[in-house]
Amino acid sequence: MAEQSNILDVIKQKLIQAGTATTSSEGIEAIGKDVRKLLDQVDNIAKQTSYNGTTLLQQSAGGTAATTALTFQMGTTAADVIKTDGTVDANTTGMAGLAAVKTAATSAAWSATASAADNQSAARGLLTQIDSALTELNGWRADFGSTQNQLESSIRNLMTQVTNTKAAESVIRDVDYAQESANFNKQNIISQAGTYAISQANSTSQNVMRLLQ
Repeated sequence: MAEQSNILDVIKQKLIQAGTATTSSEGIEAIGKDVRKLLDQVDNIAKQTSYNGTTLLQQSAGGTAATTALTFQMGTTAADVIKTDGTVDANTTGMAGLAAVKTAATSAAWSATASAADNQSAARGLLTQIDSALTELNGWRADFGSTQNQLESSIRNLMTQVTNTKAAESVIRDVDYAQESANFNKQNIISQAGTYAISQANSTSQNVMRLLQ
């Protein structure tokens, strides 16, 4: 889309040049040929831009209709989704005004056989169409950009959840070595004390038996 925007900026510059009184009819005809090629490249970008088999800027590589809204699953439930705001149709058929520019650039009126004044007037009349196309394209770019920011934020949030879940699991599973070492020493002392007490009791019992003998 950034490249398409650059192309539209170049076309606008050429229309400004064509609408200037110092540009001859032959020069305007040459500009018209260049504009046609640039518009063809806008269509090529819309046709070729895809990800994992999904065409992103128009319905399909062979169809110029608008795309459907893109939906991204970002959680474990059906409601955990992020969607683009609307459809995209970033070609000369779908973008406002570009069809008129393409028609004018390929028409006989915009040629060396027409008067320079007529050609210049026709070129100036197309500037508004280019502005409309740029406005629509920038709206789609803003939608994609804001959706991308939302996805990145959601990914960071999911990573935080994973970290917290692992930390909670660690508390449950992992041994607190300091506490367990202290408990071991405590139980060891109690055990040794018990053993000593039993030995003393046995010793006392033996003494009593000797007295009885």
